[in-house]
Amino acid sequence: MINAILDDGKTRMEEVIVRTKKAFASVRTGRANPALLDRITVSYYGTPTPLNQMASVTVPEPRLLVITPWDKSSIKDIEKAILTSDLGLVPNNDGTVIRLAIPALTEERRKELVRLVRRDAEDFRVAVRNIRRDLNEDAKDLEKEGEISEDDLRRAQDEIQKLTDHYIEEIDQLLKAKEKEIMEV
Repeated sequence: MINAILDDGKTRMEEVIVRTKKAFASVRTGRANPALLDRITVSYYGTPTPLNQMASVTVPEPRLLVITPWDKSSIKDIEKAILTSDLGLVPNNDGTVIRLAIPALTEERRKELVRLVRRDAEDFRVAVRNIRRDLNEDAKDLEKEGEISEDDLRRAQDEIQKLTDHYIEEIDQLLKAKEKEIMEV
């Protein structure tokens, strides 16, 4: 029973780590990264379609993204979607591909991005702690129902805390790496 609770917690906390990595990947740093475009949806024949489902994105240079649409008639729609996004990038269209030059970040913008990433990391830590709370409640319910002893409850709570500490440490490591990447000139 306790193992089932721990396995459930491990699965849910892993999902938080995946969401953390995805959120951090979409934060713009000084270098080009195809994950920057993951959140962009293009109105393709009236249907909102993720950009990565209608074009290939390559990084030929550290500060350049090249978007090659599979349907050349969609270039204007892709360009419009990029312009209206919150990326602040201006697409350069040559008729067959779209080039996105990633400008160097100012010191002020870097600090702002670090604050944003720290806030996101704290939100993900809170999500892990909420999962811990749910798991502890599940263990207490088992103890109330007489399915486990008080000693088993204490051991379960210790294991849940170890699991929580592990995943919060993992979020901290991801945050530290992202901060370093953002502040790198």
